[in-house]
Amino acid sequence: MAINTLQYAALFQDSLDKLEVQETKTGWMEANAGQVKYNGGREIKIPKIALDGLADYDKDNGYTQGAVTLEYETRKMAQDRGRKFRLDAADVDETNFVASASTVTGEFQRTKVVPEIDAYRLSNLATVAIEKGNAEYGYTPAAATMLAKVKKAVSKIRDTGYVGPIMVHITSDALSELELGVAAANLREGSFSQGGINTKVPIIDTNVFLIETASVNMHTAITIYDGKTSGQTAGGYVPAGLNMNFIAMAKTAPIAVSKLDKMKIFDPATNQFADAWDIDYRRYHDIWVPDNKKELIQVNIKDAQA
Repeated sequence: MAINTLQYAALFQDSLDKLEVQETKTGWMEANAGQVKYNGGREIKIPKIALDGLADYDKDNGYTQGAVTLEYETRKMAQDRGRKFRLDAADVDETNFVASASTVTGEFQRTKVVPEIDAYRLSNLATVAIEKGNAEYGYTPAAATMLAKVKKAVSKIRDTGYVGPIMVHITSDALSELELGVAAANLREGSFSQGGINTKVPIIDTNVFLIETASVNMHTAITIYDGKTSGQTAGGYVPAGLNMNFIAMAKTAPIAVSKLDKMKIFDPATNQFADAWDIDYRRYHDIWVPDNKKELIQVNIKDAQA
């Protein structure tokens, strides 16, 4: 056929990776991975740089030579997820394949992939905070106290010496109560870059960003369905654990990576299983927090401690 399915696959892969970063509420975390090296599969290489500190300047000999080391740390992504989609040749031909495939894969990513990635990342970060003893339990959002709760979490992060931006993922209910209880001067609009797009959100203080996040993705644990076992064939995930009101963290704390593995597209002439187009979607993703940054996460939980 005249169609170059390899070009189609590359086109979809590039577009879907960009959209994943832009559409996830947690997409800002991927910037912390730097210029990740990825050649397919589960392994990635994250750059690490080490520098010597300042030294005294000598009037006779000038500057003291410093050392810089750039190396890559290999990490393996825990999540290996995928699905196959089939478009019947009777419904899709050469002329409308791109439009149809774009609609299917785009909708799948927006409604299924993105929420699962957000829920996975936030539940893992909540686990880190809980294990470090940085969790407050049993609080129901209320206008009179909501702002104080957020500021308390922010203060604990600041007390570690961190002075940079703080990102707060907060449920709609908790954000509504906060907005009801604050003076106009305490809540303004700010923006941060995510996937090349400026995202505008409410801010408090000077650089505390409030990111409204669906409550279904704000749990301390999730159950991920394998898509094969009885009762799990629908795939995806379901909330588990406790309900979070918000989770606050230093912007530099989480390192998130999500990569769409090389997409495969089989046209009807090549497909050995059906007179149809087959599209294989496979995404690897994971999140890490360096040991020296685990204290920079605070979580507020609606439920009582188990």
